[in-house]
Amino acid sequence: MQVYMLIQIILLVLLGAATLYIFVFSVAGLFYRDPVLPAAARQNRIAVLIPGYKEDEVIVEVARHALQQQYPVGLFDVVIIADSFRQDTLNTLRSLPVKLIEVSFDKSTKSKALNKAMAQLTNPYDIAVVLDADNIMAPDFLQQVNTAYAAGYKAIQGHRTAKNLNTSWAVLDAVSEEINNHIFRKGHRVLGLSSAIIGSGMAFDYSYFKAIMADVKAVGGFDKEIELRMLKERNTIIYLSQATIYDEKVQKADVFGNQRRRWLSAQLHYFKKDILPATGHLFSKGNLDYFDKAIQFIQPPRILLLGAVGLFAIINIVLNSLFDVPAVYNYMWIGLATACVLSFVFSIPRELYSARTGKAVLSLPRGMFVMLMSLLRIKGANKTFIHTKHTAGTK
Repeated sequence: MQVYMLIQIILLVLLGAATLYIFVFSVAGLFYRDPVLPAAARQNRIAVLIPGYKEDEVIVEVARHALQQQYPVGLFDVVIIADSFRQDTLNTLRSLPVKLIEVSFDKSTKSKALNKAMAQLTNPYDIAVVLDADNIMAPDFLQQVNTAYAAGYKAIQGHRTAKNLNTSWAVLDAVSEEINNHIFRKGHRVLGLSSAIIGSGMAFDYSYFKAIMADVKAVGGFDKEIELRMLKERNTIIYLSQATIYDEKVQKADVFGNQRRRWLSAQLHYFKKDILPATGHLFSKGNLDYFDKAIQFIQPPRILLLGAVGLFAIINIVLNSLFDVPAVYNYMWIGLATACVLSFVFSIPRELYSARTGKAVLSLPRGMFVMLMSLLRIKGANKTFIHTKHTAGTK
């Protein structure tokens, strides 16, 4: 009985801490409003960097869309960084008014591609925008980025959202993205902390970004590395919920699992690397932003947290009844489960409450299993290039 009670208390503490973290930021996110920024005094030169590895199916469409910005044509360049593209794709890209930089590596990574491109670019850019090879910017994206940059922000994260909801896995991926947008971007900004960055749909002061990237050797999770360094140096990352980037959501279970495996591995790597320095900075310099980011990396995946809280709540309530445990423990489990569910309810945008999402919920148990398997197989994933192949996804 004592062993059981000890295990129950440990579970309540661990799951309670993780749930409290997302619940606080989920509630805060309800009060988010985009900052009111002054009109930019000038329009800055922008490099739109789009690295791609074997992305022949989507890159031409993405390049064409990227050129259709409501921003002066002479003040932005679309830079396609082509790694292992077919010759016909390269020929088509050369016919477009884009800068094409071909790269080739023994072991391809996004950080290598970006560094190689910036080493070759000679124009005096002010802003670097980084996209994935499947991302499509809303027409006013660069204009909004320029306004934030002119207001003094060195790092800007746009609102990455789904451009396809054509399978249940794509819907789950889209819901997951919006939950993270709400908690780790909106909620964090409301409470005075920096937005998390995602790896694409983000913009930086060009010189600063180039200098940081020169030291980045990450195979996976390069965005985590630059994010930690920026926060360590006390640079605020702003979030613009109206600066939209449409992103292809994964459409199959195996792709969903591989993608999460890569993300989880990178997060664990950077948690172990930065938790002690971040703790030191918290107490010596009051740098809560840096510490919060390190803590964020050890948070369990939201889908697994929901499953774990639900499962252990049911198990412990049943066992507590059998062992005649004081009712207060059952109330704690009920309160914990309620807070966890509400964190998700508050975070999912209204437009995703639909019959299509309801159907996708049926895939949730399998999604939890895929996430659990990804968690058990994360060892070394951040040292191996795991490519997520993109297709022409549709709504």
